[in-house]
Amino acid sequence: MDRVLGTLVYARQNLSSDKDRRVLMLHRNKEPNKGLWVAPGGKVELHESPLECAIRELREETGLSANRMTLRGVVTEVSPREDYQWLLFIYVTDDFEGELIACDEGHLAWVDVSAVSLLPIPQADAIFFPHVINDHEPLYQAKFAYDVDLNLLHADEFGFEGVSDVA
Repeated sequence: MDRVLGTLVYARQNLSSDKDRRVLMLHRNKEPNKGLWVAPGGKVELHESPLECAIRELREETGLSANRMTLRGVVTEVSPREDYQWLLFIYVTDDFEGELIACDEGHLAWVDVSAVSLLPIPQADAIFFPHVINDHEPLYQAKFAYDVDLNLLHADEFGFEGVSDVA
């Protein structure tokens, strides 16, 4: 069983205040997560670091070039399926430039941070998003376990106090 290394990038726009923020989301038109809203991202290539992948994927999928990114989460996803074993590096950037382009992966949209939880998003994303988007929390770490149909069975969040099961 090979584990796939992947990245997600939440590009954030600050509008009038820290409480008035939007984040760039992608409504996927293909698997995995077809029909759901996710952050842009993708698989780490053999010659890349996770950060290099995050910068490349953001540029390829959105047209935006990040000047700075912050690692905000490390998430492991496991299942009985050999084709669904992930280690995700989740980044946030407020410092980017460029214009949005059309994306082959789906439709891009700026969404109020407070409205992301109202969108159809993957089960794990609904758990980790509030933590990774909040700059005042420590680096988020978790392990999400799925069944063979990729239904979330449980999530173990790892913090300074140890493990807490959130399912």
